[in-house]
Amino acid sequence: MKNRIATTTALTLTALLTLAGCASTSGSGSMPGMDHSGGSSSSASAPATADANEADIMFATMMIEHHKQAIEMSDTLLAKDGIDERVVTLAEDIKAAQEPEIQQMQGWLSDWGAESNSSDMGGMDHGGGMMSEEDMQALESAEGNEAARLFLEQMMEHHRGAIDMAKDELNDGQNSDAVTLAQSIIDTQTAEITTMEDLLATL
Repeated sequence: MKNRIATTTALTLTALLTLAGCASTSGSGSMPGMDHSGGSSSSASAPATADANEADIMFATMMIEHHKQAIEMSDTLLAKDGIDERVVTLAEDIKAAQEPEIQQMQGWLSDWGAESNSSDMGGMDHGGGMMSEEDMQALESAEGNEAARLFLEQMMEHHRGAIDMAKDELNDGQNSDAVTLAQSIIDTQTAEITTMEDLLATL
C-alpha cells in the first residue's frame, strides 16, 4: 500500500510539473499536455475520466441500482388491472425518465474505467430508500387502489433516498455531468413526491 501511495504521489507530482511547464503556452486550463492529437473524439473523453472522483463513481454505481428497483416497482404496478390512471401515468413517467439515466450512468462508468457491480450494493438493502424483498412482495400481492396507494407510499420513500444520494453527489462529486444529473434528480423527484402526496390524498 505504501509503495502504491508513493508511486501515485510521484506520478501526480510529475504530472503537475509537466502541466506547469506547459501552462504559459495555452489558456485552456486543464487541457495543456493532456493530449497531442488535437480535437479528436478520444481527447474529449480524457477530461471526463480525469474529472471523476470516488464520489462520482459511487453515485453512479448506487443510482443505477436504485433506478433499476424503481423501474421494477413501476413494472409491477403497470402489470395490474384497475389502477387509477393518474398513478399509471406517474409509473410510466418514472420509467421514461430513469431508463435513459441508467444507460447514461453505465456509459460514464465505462468511460471512467469503473464497473457497476450489483454485488457491492448489499448495504443499500436497508438504506437509500431501497425496498426490501418483503416490500416488493407486498406490492406484487396488492390489487386495485391498495396497490396504487402502496406504490405511492413506497415510491415516495424510494425518491427520498435518491434525493439524499444526489445531495451527497452535489457535496462531494466533481464530475460536472454527474453533478448536473444529481441536481436534475433532486428537482424531478422532489416534484414527483409532491404529485404522489396529492394523489394519495384523493385515492
